[in-house]
Amino acid sequence: MSELPHLAITAGEPAGIGPDLCLFLSQSPLPCRLTVLGDCHVLEERATRLGISVTLHEGEATGPQQKGRLNVLPLLVANRVIPGRLDPANAPHVLSMIDTATKGCLSGRFDALVTTPVHKGVINETGIAFSGHTEYIAALTGGQPVMMLVSRFPRSPVSQSDTTRQSSEPAPVLRVALATTHLPLREVPTAVSRQKLKAIIEVLHRDLRDRFALGQPRITVLGLNPHAGEGGHLGKEEIEVIQPVMEDLRQQGMTLTGPLPADTAFLPHILSITDAHLAMYHDQGLPVLKYAGFGRAVNITLGLPIIRTSVDHGTALELAGSGNIDHGSLLEAITTAIELAGHDSA
Repeated sequence: MSELPHLAITAGEPAGIGPDLCLFLSQSPLPCRLTVLGDCHVLEERATRLGISVTLHEGEATGPQQKGRLNVLPLLVANRVIPGRLDPANAPHVLSMIDTATKGCLSGRFDALVTTPVHKGVINETGIAFSGHTEYIAALTGGQPVMMLVSRFPRSPVSQSDTTRQSSEPAPVLRVALATTHLPLREVPTAVSRQKLKAIIEVLHRDLRDRFALGQPRITVLGLNPHAGEGGHLGKEEIEVIQPVMEDLRQQGMTLTGPLPADTAFLPHILSITDAHLAMYHDQGLPVLKYAGFGRAVNITLGLPIIRTSVDHGTALELAGSGNIDHGSLLEAITTAIELAGHDSA
């Protein structure tokens, strides 16, 4: 890109740590133009509570992010915000930030969208059906959304004192995509249809190739059932759905491994031949990734006409305004958004 990418950052649930995270960004320069979408009064009050010295400039960023300032595209809350206390009246404000930033990305006003956490429950309490950023943004943009989390710096599960198992080689990047996202577990088998699974693997393969510059992506697919169905004795989804889809896509030239049992799919020898894992449901793959790199992982939505990254954690209402938070995941989300904007060919 000939100029610095322009990132839109949504401040998220105002009673949570989203405003805190945005303010922490003002404490160091960043190699991008950065515009925060949020309420200036909320940010000012939170900055005072946190003891952060920052100058807020209303309007979009025109130059690189500088220490001690934030550019803010103002979107007002309905009621005054008390850190840690949810208010359904402010739910439309939360959605307006996502709407404005997403439309700005579609129009080319912004090069990428980075989101901080929202609270699904309080939005649904207002009567607005909301299952998450991924689904909501997909409804605005079209496309086949695929949630993928990436950990750049996996934490070794081996004790540092166990030198016999330590390796001098760097740990691999761990990428985990999801076939289904925020669904009750009982609904997952029905949701994993041949048609949907094929579309998801195609999106995952294409974006790994085009946005992550992996020439021939290697994807490991997890089974749905324990032991990947144990040859049909513990479930037939592997035989009737997953295997036929994988065979069809292999015939098209994709490099696919599996379906593998989830309890052994993340062992070192599998990681060494894998660019991304595809888990069948939310809590099948993400506990592994979050154990490996919680606080440094990035949530990326694939399959959209825009670039969207996010943090790997929630609103942490109890920590809002405390200053006792780690903004490492947001920095990783920004770094990833900058990289994807730099060589996006989607």
